[in-house]
Amino acid sequence: MIAKHKGEIPVVILLLPFIVGIVAGLYCQRANLSLLYIAATILTIAFVILNLGYSKLSVYKMRWLGGLFLYPILFLTGWLLTLQHRELNKADHFSKIPARYMSIHINTEPTVKGDVVRFTADVVQAINRNSIRSCSGTLLVTIKDERATHLSYGEELLIPAKFTEIEPPYNPGEFNYKRYLANKNVYHQVYLYPRQYKILRAGQGNPVIAFALQTRRTLVEKLKANMHDTTAIAVASTLILGYKADLSNDVIQAYSKTGTIHILSVSGGHVAIIYALLALVLGFLDGYRRGKLIKVFCIIVLIWAYALLTGFSPAVNRAALMISLVICGKTFARYINSLNILAASAFVLLLYDPFLLTDVGFQLSYLAVAGLVIIQPVVYEWLVFKHKVANYLWSACSVSIAAQVITFPLSAFYFHQVPVYFLLSNLLIILPVMLIMYSGLLLLLLPQLPWVSGILGYVLEHSILVMNKALAWIEQVPFASIGKIWLNGPEHLLLYLLIVAAFCFFYKGNKIYLKLGVVTMLVFCISISLKKYNADRINAISFLDLRKHMGIIFKNGSSGVVLTDLAYTHKTFQYAIQPGLDSMQIAHYTLLKPDSNIRLPYFIKQQNLVQFNNTRLLLLNQSWQLPSIPRQLNVQYLYLSGNALINKKAINGLVVIADGSNSDIYIDKLKNIAVNCKILKRNKSIIIASK
Repeated sequence: MIAKHKGEIPVVILLLPFIVGIVAGLYCQRANLSLLYIAATILTIAFVILNLGYSKLSVYKMRWLGGLFLYPILFLTGWLLTLQHRELNKADHFSKIPARYMSIHINTEPTVKGDVVRFTADVVQAINRNSIRSCSGTLLVTIKDERATHLSYGEELLIPAKFTEIEPPYNPGEFNYKRYLANKNVYHQVYLYPRQYKILRAGQGNPVIAFALQTRRTLVEKLKANMHDTTAIAVASTLILGYKADLSNDVIQAYSKTGTIHILSVSGGHVAIIYALLALVLGFLDGYRRGKLIKVFCIIVLIWAYALLTGFSPAVNRAALMISLVICGKTFARYINSLNILAASAFVLLLYDPFLLTDVGFQLSYLAVAGLVIIQPVVYEWLVFKHKVANYLWSACSVSIAAQVITFPLSAFYFHQVPVYFLLSNLLIILPVMLIMYSGLLLLLLPQLPWVSGILGYVLEHSILVMNKALAWIEQVPFASIGKIWLNGPEHLLLYLLIVAAFCFFYKGNKIYLKLGVVTMLVFCISISLKKYNADRINAISFLDLRKHMGIIFKNGSSGVVLTDLAYTHKTFQYAIQPGLDSMQIAHYTLLKPDSNIRLPYFIKQQNLVQFNNTRLLLLNQSWQLPSIPRQLNVQYLYLSGNALINKKAINGLVVIADGSNSDIYIDKLKNIAVNCKILKRNKSIIIASK
């Protein structure tokens, strides 16, 4: 529903300064809390006095006066809530209390990969020999132990207080896991091995959440009992129950490239299907006195129970809250504006957790629904079909277009790719998704009946397999997605300005918006072109921090050589090297093993000697060792790995670079004998310009 004027969407207008305040709190974390509280208190008192003296002060003659006070109040409220929500700002945070041991409560369902278990936990006690202090804070815990695979939500553990800060990204283009966890209020981590932890007791978590997680595990086991294909089981568990632990990266990539990744996140569409099913089942209540109220109450309770079961993700919370508000509005015959309801749900969720604003799922979910409310009606009016089937298909297409248009800048910014055939993909999955949801829900809700459960499991499994095959086919079609897109912040905002200008032009027909769109597109294209031009002129050597592995990128414009002991398919290559190649806009590169030789116009490697343009580099490790370095080699850089034997005279005058495969003792000795020494271990990558 498109608002004609701002008076129709007051909640949207009030939400904006609140969001700006949250952004201020995220980026200005050292603000003086006392001053903020004083300012907010003064403005609030003035606003109350203004309303109490509305008639006497003739405030109605100055309508702008209320906003003058209300908007700053909302801005400061968002800022204060964000600062208060940040756990590091609390005086009793565990990182500020010295301790030998800590008592923790597991607050999430542990994920298991082989014999490695990972979960977050609330730190509740800091323990020393003679004292026990209560504390707060969330800790990321990783345990490498087969016995730990049986840990569950709510268990209390005793662990040593040997935590470390989450490490930042060290290599170009690498995913910022530290910032991702900080947005979830997690700043520290601990790695544990057998006999380094002790289970104290169970049942320390929220009993409702514990029951929901246990119920979900039981339902996942029921899916496994009635299905055979592991991929189909993983997709069913994710799509119906929000259980993503068994989902493979290949499946996620296939759905992402085809523009259907949204169905793997329990969100509005899933909740709408649940609502339709509940409305049908409980329809008989409409014939009774107060039956509608009972029906509404039951539907809302069951929808929130489903939201709890699926893990309370931002998308499902938004959908559950919106549907609850819509149901209440229709029941009591109130006028409903969808944008107001959307803004109200965002307001409630952000009051509970301001950090949700940084969640990609939260952003995508709300933008997609905003696109459906604002853009979809305009797109739908472009074409008119009298045939019901054609009209239904065009309606589905308009929904997909609206959602993709409003979210593709975010997809390009965060995931660096945009699907091309999203219309075809979303049309092909309509029927399978309906079959999956209804057959899956019936399978899980009904008791285990040999014939009925078997048939439902068969329908569920083969619906998923058919859908996966269709998406796999689309994924293999040429130009299925546009990848390797790296946008900076201004370019991201320019795309959204372009979308707003285009929508306003199509909706209102004013040429001023067309001119704005053309100018925005021109600026965006100039920015992209300049970035590409500069990238093609840069020649550089990037020494990467890959822990125990070697990784050196030689960039020669849009071409390059990657010298590494990792295969292209290795997860470390995909996580730490490939993003750097993409962000540096290296379109063509040669993957070279450390023991291989090669000769290119700009790159020569012969044994342990490398020449890149006019820069020479010598590689030394346990197998490649030299008692001295001949001067005629004219080496400028020395790359050391594997604790290679060196002497002080040999490295005199050279820039020495030591990677993460060297021991800490070796690195300490190296610092004492090398004048110009650069350490990669637990440090950011080193980038050197080359001519």
